[in-house]
Amino acid sequence: MAIKAKKRDASDEPEGKWPYGKKNYILFAAALIVIIFGFVTLGQGSMTLAPILLVIGYCVLIPMALIWKDKPEENETAETTPTE
Repeated sequence: MAIKAKKRDASDEPEGKWPYGKKNYILFAAALIVIIFGFVTLGQGSMTLAPILLVIGYCVLIPMALIWKDKPEENETAETTPTE
């Protein structure tokens, strides 16, 4: 028989737990650095590098920082044992 792993959804999370971890903050800090560097280069007159950096910061890195989920610490598939 095949064993189905339990799906994780938002209701499995404890109510008081913050959903963001260390990787989320690192990605967000990288996004801020890229955005600041993009505005600095825009102020210096760059019309090619600045928009590229701003788009990467706003449209790639910040959404990644908000969406990224770490893998669960517990191995959920190891907890299930087949019953015969």
